[in-house]
Amino acid sequence: MSDDGRNSIALRIVLGSIQVVALVVVWFWIAGRVDWIQAWIMIVVFMIYLIVLVWRLSRIDPALMRERGQRAEDVEPWDRVVIGVYVVLLVVLFVAAALDGGRFRWSVVPIWVQALGWMLICAAGAIVWHVMGINTYLSSYVRLQEDRGQVVVKDGLYGFVRHPMYAGIVLAFLGLPLALGSWWALIPGALIDAVFVYRTAREDRTLQEGLEGYAEYAHEVRYRLFPGVW
Repeated sequence: MSDDGRNSIALRIVLGSIQVVALVVVWFWIAGRVDWIQAWIMIVVFMIYLIVLVWRLSRIDPALMRERGQRAEDVEPWDRVVIGVYVVLLVVLFVAAALDGGRFRWSVVPIWVQALGWMLICAAGAIVWHVMGINTYLSSYVRLQEDRGQVVVKDGLYGFVRHPMYAGIVLAFLGLPLALGSWWALIPGALIDAVFVYRTAREDRTLQEGLEGYAEYAHEVRYRLFPGVW
């Protein structure tokens, strides 16, 4: 990798870290206390995972790093709306978790349920790690990547479901509220999952209509998210 590439990645990590620190300060201000253990564990684990993932991708697939970091012009218009709804719900989830699990402690989530939440998060993290290692076309937005010569990916989990990344996201937003000790945060978490189920259906249709070989792949691999379910 060139020095410019390394500097770009380093700058992205620094800027991302500054943003995370700012968000953490606001999050704990909403929570009204700094001894919210579940939140600290979540932050530390997330930051370690993100830094290692970025480092790994910078070595094995810098093209994917560039793709996920750019603002493409040929994004499907409906997907911009979906992403906007997702961002709003994500803010609602973290605010709800901070008010519930942090400030007011409305919820009483048993330790074993919090552990179940972490199991779901770990499963999601493993899925994301896997698919980012085999699918270089894993864009942040729904678009047909003709500029990158996009082809159908059938390796790994793509041999079982057509959208394993979204399956991981669904698991993550079921587990996140539980791990943070908030029953109330499950509501926006479930809505986020509904948004990604919708996005899965729309993206799948877009790929079947526009990506060569995808319609045949959809006949070979029947399920979109979870084998035997959908």
